[in-house]
Amino acid sequence: MSKKGTVLLGLSGGVDSAVSAKLLQQAGYEVHGHFLDIGLGGEQDARLVAQRMGIPFSTGSIREELEQHVCKPFTMDYLAGRTPIPCARCNPQVKFPALFRAAEACGAEFVATGHYARIVREDSGEAFLYRGRHTNDQSYMLARLPKEWLPRILFPLGKYEKTQVRSLAHEFGIPVADKPDSMEICFIPHGDYAAWLEHRGETPPPGLFVTRDGKVLGPHKGIHHYTLGQRRGLGIAAEHRLFVSELRPETNEVVLSDGKDLYANVVFCRDLNRLAPIAEGQVVGLRIRHSKTEYAATIRFSQHGAALTLQSEARAPTPGQLAVFYEGDRVLGSGWISES
Repeated sequence: MSKKGTVLLGLSGGVDSAVSAKLLQQAGYEVHGHFLDIGLGGEQDARLVAQRMGIPFSTGSIREELEQHVCKPFTMDYLAGRTPIPCARCNPQVKFPALFRAAEACGAEFVATGHYARIVREDSGEAFLYRGRHTNDQSYMLARLPKEWLPRILFPLGKYEKTQVRSLAHEFGIPVADKPDSMEICFIPHGDYAAWLEHRGETPPPGLFVTRDGKVLGPHKGIHHYTLGQRRGLGIAAEHRLFVSELRPETNEVVLSDGKDLYANVVFCRDLNRLAPIAEGQVVGLRIRHSKTEYAATIRFSQHGAALTLQSEARAPTPGQLAVFYEGDRVLGSGWISES
């Protein structure tokens, strides 16, 4: 066994995980590659990378877990007028549990993935989740991981830019160095979530676009085609630009407005996941979607979650998305955005 120990790496067959394998080897770890099968291919490339690097390789299906914990909730969220974020559900409920099981099977002390984030062990000895150092940071998608898992997780790409990783892939002679990046939602490879929902046969019927005061503006294709703040693809002629400002699943209506009612001073969230100490009344950095935009907000706790009062208005806080709290680069925790 190596001096650093053994690590079970989620090996997807893409560039990020392949470069992660090489970096872990260079850091002195004994690496085992594990492919998580969701039924859409990729195992051949992952196996090729493992063979090229001389690391043990295994596979395991996560199809049933993905359906139960991610695909079904994804569908139900859209039917309820919410906009889900499946990766934030998958990481703590499917992907990392599967990797930890595989790690136990091969005797690995650590698990690793190709995410762009960092685990930092501070002077206290505790492990905390931190942002990746560059603009491709993925800490937002990892903010639901339980704190007790962090000491056993490694993110080799946390200090790199995506372009640097691609260059390293060529430098290392990795066989998938020129492979395109994967799509954001792994179980919808074509990217058309509405078509995916319709293929499952679980979508609401067409309905009506309406204004706040009840005026009918025209027909819509079904509420699953729309998200809060959306402007493009509405197909409604008007004197000014229109935006989706509310989804009403109970009446199958999509409310359109000029967008002024999309702004909020308070963001509510539920089901908190605390990763670091957060004080009542603390001013935190708040991200309400997977983007670079961050707001300064004062956090107040409630029985079911928290309310965050913003110093500047946020556009379209969307139920179903994740609110993630930061103190500098350290992730303090997260909660699911709710209406109240």
